[in-house]
Amino acid sequence: MFQRTLKLAALAALALLLSGCGYNEIQRQDEQVKAAWSQVLNQYERRADLVPKLVSSVNAYMVNERTVLQQVTEARAKVGQIRITADDLDNPALVARFEQAQGALGSSLSRLLAVSENYPDLKSDGLFRDLMTQLEGTENRITVARERYVGAVQSYNLTIRQFPTLITAKVFGYQPKAQYGLDKADRVMQDPEVKFDVPAGAGK
Repeated sequence: MFQRTLKLAALAALALLLSGCGYNEIQRQDEQVKAAWSQVLNQYERRADLVPKLVSSVNAYMVNERTVLQQVTEARAKVGQIRITADDLDNPALVARFEQAQGALGSSLSRLLAVSENYPDLKSDGLFRDLMTQLEGTENRITVARERYVGAVQSYNLTIRQFPTLITAKVFGYQPKAQYGLDKADRVMQDPEVKFDVPAGAGK
Protein backbone atom coordinates (compact mmCIF):
# COMPACT_ATOMS: atom_id res chain seq x y z
CA MET A 1 0.00 0.00 0.00
CA PHE A 2 2.78 2.35 0.95
CA GLN A 3 4.68 1.60 -2.29
CA ARG A 4 1.58 2.27 -4.39
CA THR A 5 1.02 5.58 -2.64
CA LEU A 6 4.66 6.47 -3.18
CA LYS A 7 4.40 5.68 -6.89
CA LEU A 8 1.27 7.80 -7.26
CA ALA A 9 2.97 10.66 -5.46
CA ALA A 10 6.02 10.32 -7.70
CA LEU A 11 3.85 10.34 -10.82
CA ALA A 12 1.97 13.38 -9.59
CA ALA A 13 5.23 15.17 -8.88
CA LEU A 14 6.59 14.23 -12.29
CA ALA A 15 3.42 15.47 -14.01
CA LEU A 16 3.65 18.74 -12.11
CA LEU A 17 7.33 19.07 -12.98
CA LEU A 18 6.73 18.42 -16.68
CA SER A 19 3.84 20.86 -16.77
CA GLY A 20 5.86 23.52 -15.01
CA CYS A 21 8.83 23.16 -17.32
CA GLY A 22 6.73 23.59 -20.45
CA TYR A 23 6.51 20.00 -21.64
CA ASN A 24 2.75 20.16 -22.18
CA GLU A 25 3.03 23.47 -23.98
CA ILE A 26 5.63 22.04 -26.34
CA GLN A 27 3.30 19.13 -27.09
CA ARG A 28 0.38 21.47 -27.74
CA GLN A 29 2.35 23.69 -30.09
CA ASP A 30 3.90 20.72 -31.86
CA GLU A 31 0.42 19.42 -32.65
CA GLN A 32 -0.66 22.90 -33.71
CA VAL A 33 2.21 23.07 -36.20
CA LYS A 34 1.25 19.70 -37.68
CA ALA A 35 -2.40 20.72 -37.92
CA ALA A 36 -1.51 24.01 -39.59
CA TRP A 37 0.72 22.25 -42.10
CA SER A 38 -1.99 19.72 -42.93
CA GLN A 39 -4.13 22.63 -44.07
CA VAL A 40 -1.31 23.90 -46.28
CA LEU A 41 -0.89 20.44 -47.75
CA ASN A 42 -4.61 20.13 -48.46
CA GLN A 43 -4.42 23.21 -50.65
CA TYR A 44 -1.25 22.04 -52.41
CA GLU A 45 -3.03 18.78 -53.16
CA ARG A 46 -5.99 20.69 -54.54
CA ARG A 47 -3.75 22.73 -56.83
CA ALA A 48 -1.86 19.64 -58.00
CA ASP A 49 -5.15 17.92 -58.83
CA LEU A 50 -6.20 20.90 -60.96
CA VAL A 51 -3.09 20.77 -63.17
CA PRO A 52 -4.04 17.79 -65.40
CA LYS A 53 -7.58 19.14 -65.78
CA LEU A 54 -6.26 22.56 -66.72
CA VAL A 55 -3.79 21.23 -69.27
CA SER A 56 -6.48 19.02 -70.76
CA SER A 57 -8.90 21.94 -71.09
CA VAL A 58 -6.43 24.16 -72.96
CA ASN A 59 -5.01 21.38 -75.13
CA ALA A 60 -7.51 21.88 -77.95
CA TYR A 61 -6.79 25.61 -78.12
CA MET A 62 -3.06 25.99 -77.53
CA VAL A 63 -1.84 23.96 -80.49
CA ASN A 64 1.25 26.14 -80.84
CA GLU A 65 2.03 26.35 -77.12
CA ARG A 66 3.26 22.84 -76.45
CA THR A 67 6.39 24.15 -74.69
CA VAL A 68 4.34 25.97 -72.08
CA LEU A 69 2.10 22.96 -71.52
CA GLN A 70 5.13 20.70 -71.20
CA GLN A 71 6.70 23.03 -68.62
CA VAL A 72 3.58 22.84 -66.48
CA THR A 73 3.52 19.05 -66.68
CA GLU A 74 7.23 18.72 -65.90
CA ALA A 75 6.93 21.08 -62.93
CA ARG A 76 4.04 19.00 -61.60
CA ALA A 77 6.11 15.83 -62.06
CA LYS A 78 9.08 17.32 -60.15
CA VAL A 79 6.81 17.93 -57.20
CA GLY A 80 6.25 14.18 -57.24
CA GLN A 81 9.95 13.46 -56.87
CA ILE A 82 10.11 14.82 -53.32
CA ARG A 83 9.14 12.74 -50.31
CA ILE A 84 8.83 14.49 -46.95
CA THR A 85 7.25 13.18 -43.76
CA ALA A 86 6.20 14.98 -40.59
CA ASP A 87 9.55 14.00 -39.07
CA ASP A 88 11.31 16.09 -41.73
CA LEU A 89 9.84 19.40 -40.57
CA ASP A 90 13.20 20.17 -38.93
CA ASN A 91 15.21 19.37 -42.08
CA PRO A 92 15.80 22.76 -43.80
CA ALA A 93 17.51 21.26 -46.88
CA LEU A 94 14.68 18.88 -47.68
CA VAL A 95 12.07 21.52 -46.96
CA ALA A 96 13.87 23.92 -49.29
CA ARG A 97 13.67 21.36 -52.10
CA PHE A 98 9.95 21.06 -51.56
CA GLU A 99 9.53 24.83 -51.56
CA GLN A 100 11.54 25.10 -54.79
CA ALA A 101 9.42 22.47 -56.53
CA GLN A 102 6.18 24.13 -55.47
CA GLY A 103 7.53 27.50 -56.59
CA ALA A 104 8.42 26.11 -60.02
CA LEU A 105 4.91 24.72 -60.39
CA GLY A 106 3.41 28.07 -59.46
CA SER A 107 5.64 29.89 -61.95
CA SER A 108 4.77 27.54 -64.81
CA LEU A 109 1.07 27.94 -64.08
CA SER A 110 1.52 31.72 -64.18
CA ARG A 111 3.14 31.45 -67.62
CA LEU A 112 0.28 29.27 -68.83
CA LEU A 113 -2.27 31.81 -67.68
CA ALA A 114 -0.35 34.62 -69.35
CA VAL A 115 -0.31 32.74 -72.66
CA SER A 116 -4.03 32.04 -72.35
CA GLU A 117 -4.67 35.77 -72.75
CA ASN A 118 -3.80 35.35 -76.44
CA TYR A 119 -6.68 32.92 -76.98
CA PRO A 120 -10.08 34.65 -76.83
CA ASP A 121 -11.95 31.41 -77.59
CA LEU A 122 -10.18 29.71 -74.69
CA LYS A 123 -10.99 32.54 -72.31
CA SER A 124 -14.67 32.22 -73.17
CA ASP A 125 -14.69 28.45 -72.60
CA GLY A 126 -16.87 27.59 -69.60
CA LEU A 127 -14.69 24.77 -68.31
CA PHE A 128 -11.57 26.90 -68.53
CA ARG A 129 -13.23 29.76 -66.64
CA ASP A 130 -14.38 27.35 -63.94
CA LEU A 131 -10.88 25.92 -63.56
CA MET A 132 -9.44 29.42 -63.35
CA THR A 133 -11.86 30.28 -60.57
CA GLN A 134 -10.89 27.13 -58.69
CA LEU A 135 -7.18 27.79 -59.18
CA GLU A 136 -7.44 31.38 -58.01
CA GLY A 137 -9.38 30.32 -54.93
CA THR A 138 -6.83 27.60 -54.19
CA GLU A 139 -3.90 29.99 -54.47
CA ASN A 140 -5.62 32.32 -52.00
CA ARG A 141 -6.21 29.43 -49.60
CA ILE A 142 -2.57 28.38 -49.91
CA THR A 143 -1.49 31.89 -48.93
CA VAL A 144 -3.75 31.97 -45.88
CA ALA A 145 -2.81 28.44 -44.78
CA ARG A 146 0.90 29.15 -45.17
CA GLU A 147 0.61 32.31 -43.08
CA ARG A 148 -1.04 30.32 -40.29
CA TYR A 149 1.60 27.62 -40.55
CA VAL A 150 4.41 30.16 -40.39
CA GLY A 151 2.84 31.67 -37.28
CA ALA A 152 2.53 28.26 -35.62
CA VAL A 153 6.16 27.40 -36.40
CA GLN A 154 7.38 30.75 -35.12
CA SER A 155 5.50 30.25 -31.85
CA TYR A 156 6.84 26.70 -31.47
CA ASN A 157 10.43 27.64 -32.26
CA LEU A 158 10.29 30.55 -29.83
CA THR A 159 8.91 28.31 -27.08
CA ILE A 160 11.67 25.70 -27.33
CA ARG A 161 14.33 28.44 -27.28
CA GLN A 162 13.07 30.15 -24.14
CA PHE A 163 13.91 29.31 -20.53
CA PRO A 164 12.83 27.05 -18.87
CA THR A 165 11.25 25.22 -21.82
CA LEU A 166 14.67 25.32 -23.47
CA ILE A 167 15.85 22.73 -20.94
CA THR A 168 12.85 20.51 -21.56
CA ALA A 169 13.36 20.72 -25.32
CA LYS A 170 17.01 19.75 -24.93
CA VAL A 171 16.19 16.81 -22.67
CA PHE A 172 13.53 15.41 -24.99
CA GLY A 173 15.36 16.24 -28.22
CA TYR A 174 12.93 18.78 -29.71
CA GLN A 175 14.44 20.71 -32.61
CA PRO A 176 13.36 23.94 -34.38
CA LYS A 177 11.06 23.30 -37.31
CA ALA A 178 11.53 24.65 -40.82
CA GLN A 179 8.85 26.82 -42.37
CA TYR A 180 7.68 24.05 -44.69
CA GLY A 181 6.93 20.39 -44.14
CA LEU A 182 4.94 17.46 -45.44
CA ASP A 183 3.41 14.47 -43.67
CA LYS A 184 1.25 12.79 -46.31
CA ALA A 185 3.03 13.25 -49.60
CA ASP A 186 1.75 10.23 -51.53
CA ARG A 187 -1.45 11.77 -52.89
CA VAL A 188 -0.03 15.18 -53.79
CA MET A 189 3.10 13.70 -55.32
CA GLN A 190 1.50 11.60 -58.06
CA ASP A 191 2.54 12.25 -61.65
CA PRO A 192 -0.42 13.41 -63.76
CA GLU A 193 -1.51 11.63 -66.91
CA VAL A 194 -1.49 14.30 -69.59
CA LYS A 195 -1.79 13.67 -73.31
CA PHE A 196 -0.86 16.25 -75.91
CA ASP A 197 -2.84 14.82 -78.81
CA VAL A 198 -3.68 17.53 -81.31
CA PRO A 199 -7.44 17.38 -82.06
CA ALA A 200 -8.48 16.75 -85.65
CA GLY A 201 -8.70 20.00 -87.58
CA ALA A 202 -6.95 22.03 -84.88
CA GLY A 203 -4.55 24.67 -86.06
CA LYS A 204 -6.00 24.86 -89.56
